[in-house]
Amino acid sequence: MSNEEYIKLHREDDVRRLALKRAPEGVDHKWCLQQIEGWQLARKKLPRWAATDGLWYPVRLSMEQCSSEATAQYKRQLVERLIPEGQRHTMTDLTGGLGVDFSYMAPLFDEATYVEIVPELLRLAEHNMPLLGIGNGQLRIKNGNSPGNLQSSIFNVQLVFLDPARRDTEGRKTVGIADCTPNLLEMQDELLAHAQWVMVKLSPMLDITDALRQLKGVREVHVISVQGECKELLFLTSPNPLPRRGHEPHGFVFQSESDRVEAKADVMRSEEIGSHVTVCCVNLDTDEDIIVCTFPVQDTLKVAHSPSLGGGGGRSLYEPNASILKAGVQDMLCERYGVRKLHPMSNLFVGETLIPHFPGRRFSIVGMSDFSKRGLKTLIGDLSKANLTTRNFPTPVAQLRRQLHLAEGGDAYLFATTLSDGHHALIRCRRAD
Repeated sequence: MSNEEYIKLHREDDVRRLALKRAPEGVDHKWCLQQIEGWQLARKKLPRWAATDGLWYPVRLSMEQCSSEATAQYKRQLVERLIPEGQRHTMTDLTGGLGVDFSYMAPLFDEATYVEIVPELLRLAEHNMPLLGIGNGQLRIKNGNSPGNLQSSIFNVQLVFLDPARRDTEGRKTVGIADCTPNLLEMQDELLAHAQWVMVKLSPMLDITDALRQLKGVREVHVISVQGECKELLFLTSPNPLPRRGHEPHGFVFQSESDRVEAKADVMRSEEIGSHVTVCCVNLDTDEDIIVCTFPVQDTLKVAHSPSLGGGGGRSLYEPNASILKAGVQDMLCERYGVRKLHPMSNLFVGETLIPHFPGRRFSIVGMSDFSKRGLKTLIGDLSKANLTTRNFPTPVAQLRRQLHLAEGGDAYLFATTLSDGHHALIRCRRAD
């Protein structure tokens, strides 16, 4: 039996159990198990890859660290907006890795260069990229250990993409730009001297404002979540200001429902931002609104609290998604949606009507109580379990759950929070999605 036959026969099987069985003669058991596990991970994370026969997959860690199909497709759409068709001549991915992002952006260019320092990943890229539709005449694969290869790969290109490794020599996770490999801060001047655009993927744990102080020529920041979980930060840098796109005012840009499909590919329409940076908050694989805010560089992400605060009231409660919370632009929601903040530090909003496509979770308010015994008994009633969340509240969730004698789960949602007058409150809701 060949490796290919063994993989095809067992790719739906439990890898851990399969590892305990003896493989047929002629089968590289370790390699096959790696391929089966890789395909099973790709089936959820990279459906297009999983549907492509014959691809080779790396070890589990590389599969877990690679971009998802949703975020790779989003990068492709950014390239389509930033660089007009007919001007996409060359691109370089200086940190090729498994090549997921590269496989989505490279087909847009006449020539695409993949650079990687790990021999195994280079071997996989040479095998996989043609199968993914990147032709031999279009593809250049280079070993990043050669300084000559590195330098020649960034000369006079339309796009350079980097996803610096966020682990140190001991394998520990890092967050700071200077702690990643390669160190972008040491090479950004050279990149901006030769590339029209530099797209950098960084950790979602990174402080955006600190990054903007260190990076040069930042035009856009994209805070990307997938189904509510913040996955990555994208910084788009360029030596040139963006061309004028329209006449929208500074501070807020919103795409209407009729433009929703187009908005996924054209997420920013704002005036020239030579001295401004645009922050785009998106939650992929949902129908939530895309929020785009434009600020002067010196005031980036420093938004005054909305004066529209409420101690309670309203029939609907809203919790912004992870991208908006990460970017720190949640106060813009008051202006756009006509909602009120319960408290400057609570990150919970209330409104009179249910807002379709709000960028976050939506709830209908059932009732609200203080923490007196009578109030809690009336609000909670005979509930035995509930989904409990605390926002700007002194008691941890686990301790509060014990005090309320509630198990986790069910259809009820409870928010323990602080109102604008300083009083604590428990709000009972049901999901409105």
